[in-house]
Amino acid sequence: MTSAGLITDAFGRIRETVTDTLYGLTAEQLTYRADADANPIAWLIWHLTRVQDDHVAAAFGVPQVWSDGGWAARFGLPGSSDTGYGHNTIQVAAVSEACAASALLADYHEAVYEQTIKLVSGITDADLDRVVDTSWRPPVTLGVRLVSVLNDDAQHAGQAAFVRGIVLRAS
Repeated sequence: MTSAGLITDAFGRIRETVTDTLYGLTAEQLTYRADADANPIAWLIWHLTRVQDDHVAAAFGVPQVWSDGGWAARFGLPGSSDTGYGHNTIQVAAVSEACAASALLADYHEAVYEQTIKLVSGITDADLDRVVDTSWRPPVTLGVRLVSVLNDDAQHAGQAAFVRGIVLRAS
């Protein structure tokens, strides 16, 4: 398997978990919080998708799906580059409600997945050493950035799947 094949497969697994987690849930289930400050499914999926969109687009020097596709307006959210990092409980609730009410979360994730696959499917081993972010010490390479995004996505997708299990048991 090539580097491109491995990375493509990994993003495909994130997509499968996201799709399986969102399938058939109501707006109420998508916004369920296991406790007052817990992150609901809608926010977790939105956040992991925003991080993937933001970080992968930046690494390849292309516009984000979020801005290029007018997703903020479609969700009824402010048109910022916000990815959810550092959100407080009120911000989490607002994003969750917007995502659940719009029923567009799976569509946004699919659009980000499609751009991601288009970008990563042709990379070579040599591409993985290309520096994509000099604001860190040491500078971040494409390989490190992609692994970081995959790690973050996998953690949040797993959290969302776990909350789905709680929600379905409570129903």
